[in-house]
Amino acid sequence: MKAEYKNWVPNGMIAALTVGTAALCAGTAALFCSGINPTAKKLLAGTAGAGAAVCGGMLAWSVYAHGKFSYSGKRQLSREIVEGTAEFITLPEGGTGLDVGCGSGALTIACAKRNPQGHMVGIDRWGKEYASFSQSLCEQNARAEGVTNTEFHQGDACKLDFPDESFDAVTSNYVYHNITGVNKQQLLRETFRVLKKGGTFAIHDIMSEGRYGDMVQFMNELYAEGFERVQLIDTTKGRFMTKQEAGLLMLGGSALLVGKK
Repeated sequence: MKAEYKNWVPNGMIAALTVGTAALCAGTAALFCSGINPTAKKLLAGTAGAGAAVCGGMLAWSVYAHGKFSYSGKRQLSREIVEGTAEFITLPEGGTGLDVGCGSGALTIACAKRNPQGHMVGIDRWGKEYASFSQSLCEQNARAEGVTNTEFHQGDACKLDFPDESFDAVTSNYVYHNITGVNKQQLLRETFRVLKKGGTFAIHDIMSEGRYGDMVQFMNELYAEGFERVQLIDTTKGRFMTKQEAGLLMLGGSALLVGKK
């Protein structure tokens, strides 16, 4: 059995965009060949053609991104990001780590592999946006990888169902930017609430100022609150991807916030 971590660009999205593009192209051609009023024909065909161009552009991006993120492809960017983030997580003997928004279990399992002396807990709400991800898929992937020091549960990043200082490490990858209507710095504080004193964290996300606000000020606040070390690493400067690649994939602003409480 082989682990199946899925793709961050679902196959269903590509299929839907393919059908949409084909339908709009066919509609445009049919309008041009129709015998309707020339003015109406021009307007309707132009609208349908513009829709086909937009849909086709989205399809082209989706195919490109799907290839970059594929675990079986040549680039395997998802694997590089997951394993690179996991490198920052070290559990003490008998320690426990938390992965917030575990998806298909990739980061939880990568951290567990690197820390056989500890235990990793992955949580996710597994919503309809990523319907192919599930708790059972995470458990299947852990078995496929021969990993036994993991467990997976339903959970909410906005309100973690754990007491203060429950974990020796916390991590997350490309999760918080998807949560709308919530202050991202408050999400980080909720994550840090369950981190033990002396614990480590590694959070990777699109931490642009528009999404996260002033992260330098936030880091200074963490220092003032007693955090021992806080570092913001731009992962688009060759650590995980290049600036050009990040731009094409619309991942500009990707950064890794790491440190110790």
